[in-house]
Amino acid sequence: MTLTAKKISYIQSGRIRHDWSLNEIKELLEKPLIELLWEAQLIHREANPGYKVQLATLLSVKTGGCQEDCAYCPQSIHNSSDVTGSPELEVEAVLNQAKAAKEAGADRFCMGWAWREIPEGEKFNSMLKMVEGVRKLDLEACVTAGMLTDNQASKLAEAGLTAYNHNLDTSPEKYDQIITTRTYQERIETLQRVRNAGINICCGGIIGMGESIADRASLLRILSSLDPHPESVPINSLVAVEGTPLENTASVDPLEMVRMVATARILMPISKIRLSAGREKLGKEGQILCLLAGANSIFYGDKLLTTGNPDTESDRELLSQAGVNVQI
Repeated sequence: MTLTAKKISYIQSGRIRHDWSLNEIKELLEKPLIELLWEAQLIHREANPGYKVQLATLLSVKTGGCQEDCAYCPQSIHNSSDVTGSPELEVEAVLNQAKAAKEAGADRFCMGWAWREIPEGEKFNSMLKMVEGVRKLDLEACVTAGMLTDNQASKLAEAGLTAYNHNLDTSPEKYDQIITTRTYQERIETLQRVRNAGINICCGGIIGMGESIADRASLLRILSSLDPHPESVPINSLVAVEGTPLENTASVDPLEMVRMVATARILMPISKIRLSAGREKLGKEGQILCLLAGANSIFYGDKLLTTGNPDTESDRELLSQAGVNVQI
């Protein structure tokens, strides 16, 4: 994330905190909505002037066959929904998609691999070439591919990687009910490797998986305790996919997403708060409220890995109606 003079000034003011307590965050999440939106709006306007929204496009390079057992994911070999079958994309195909994303207005191009951890060898070399190619297009490059080694993180940094996505998904207390094949500590260690390599962190979570308000507060406490805060914080709403253990989970009320976005904005004033999976179900009004609450990035394009997303024309119309500017 490029720090503007305004953001640097905000950091130097001493108002960036990393010591939020669980009770403080829970109180924010449970505040009267009007009061919560007012507080988030004041912080957002000061820390991120101009109401600029970053457009990011996400492409699945390697789809399905993942060894993890994430209860929400249709790409897990542990779930009957496993979407294995699509061939892994080659470098040229990925870069063609990146060019199309840029022409459609995207500022960041994100690439996903359904891996537990990045393998060594030709697959990793292809990843490096993709990162280099995306950066040559004057796009930010983000990768999500599971755990990685210190050496891999260093090589990705040398290739010009802007950010590495590695979500915490939920609270430490709820975690083992959602995933058992990777520990919470392993996720934290992956984030530290990324940070040590000088790569920006993209890290957020998912609501609507049966968690409590205390779980949401706990997740946000972990994220806001990271120093510095993640440069990008994706807020996802569960997309319940048939064939996953969470397939019958009811959708969350759109206002719960608004509350999550607003609270994340208050806790992490200069981070990109990204509306991610589940945005289709929010409706136009819910999405505009999230923008009002402090969301300043969206995934742009008709698909997020394997689930649907509003089309680009709908998003352009939405942003125009909301009166926000696209980050260039």
